[in-house]
Amino acid sequence: MTFKALVVERDEDKKTQASVQDLTEDRLPKGDVTVAVEYSTVNYKDGLCIGPGGGLVRSYPHVPGIDFSGTVEAADDPRYSPGDKVVLTGWRVGEAHWGGHSQKARVKADWLVPLPEGLTTRQAMAVGTAGFTSMLAVQALEDQGLKDGPVLVTGAAGGVGSVAVALLSAMGREVAGVTGRPDQADYLTALGATQIVAREELSETVKRPLESETWGGCVDAVGGAMLARLLGQMQYGASVAAVGLAGGAALPATVIPFLLRGVNLLGIDSVMQPYDNRLRAWSRIAELLPMDKLEGMIVPATLSDLPKLGADILAGQVRGRVVVDVNA
Repeated sequence: MTFKALVVERDEDKKTQASVQDLTEDRLPKGDVTVAVEYSTVNYKDGLCIGPGGGLVRSYPHVPGIDFSGTVEAADDPRYSPGDKVVLTGWRVGEAHWGGHSQKARVKADWLVPLPEGLTTRQAMAVGTAGFTSMLAVQALEDQGLKDGPVLVTGAAGGVGSVAVALLSAMGREVAGVTGRPDQADYLTALGATQIVAREELSETVKRPLESETWGGCVDAVGGAMLARLLGQMQYGASVAAVGLAGGAALPATVIPFLLRGVNLLGIDSVMQPYDNRLRAWSRIAELLPMDKLEGMIVPATLSDLPKLGADILAGQVRGRVVVDVNA
């Protein structure tokens, strides 16, 4: 029996091309659990793997998709049985290991978590790595001690930012969303943002290492010069959870905010998170995230849409959360 998958191939000239193909189960990689995939999504890493350069792919042919949700078909691990609903994010699946842009996947049992009670497989992929990362960032800010005042979310209209805005708003926090797309103001306000900050207001570098103490916390998906700038605007003892580098990997900052205001810069990794941390984050997501706001973020897609979506997300042209119905 065959199944459909997005397959990325590379020719002798090292040019890559992605297409939907029919595969047989014997093509699946080794693993403890075989999953009938129901939904996947599109992340920046997926765009890199689907795109012309191949990005993070180690060997070809390759099936991308760093996230998926679905139903266990077969398991060689006692933690899972046929019929169980499961979610996978991270562990370099979709990069070094075949991923979720497919109707079937085979992975290690350690990489899976049970679908949280209260979430459907579709909702889990509306969350995906982006939303999971947002929750990790919010938890890190909570653990460090969120200060009074607005919480800043950069890249607010993107996948990580959208969920962060919704989560923080649901927690009763005042949220300021940073975006370079003025047409996204209504979208962010609907998610719970109480203030819209134009990207230009933070992207301009200043000579002063410290500015007025403005933000009680920050989820930063941009990095680069913007992160350097906002560090000088944090309240005394406040924290920034760094989750991305859309604005570049370099950090042209001084140590002054850390030394004179006790600002904390918290690095957030979602790929190799331990199992217990994953369960905690997914449980909080199911508890806190307003499902009506999550629904408002969803952009539906199919496997055949993925080549274009991969290019769009690299160009910063994807809003909210793409949910790929792999069986449509």
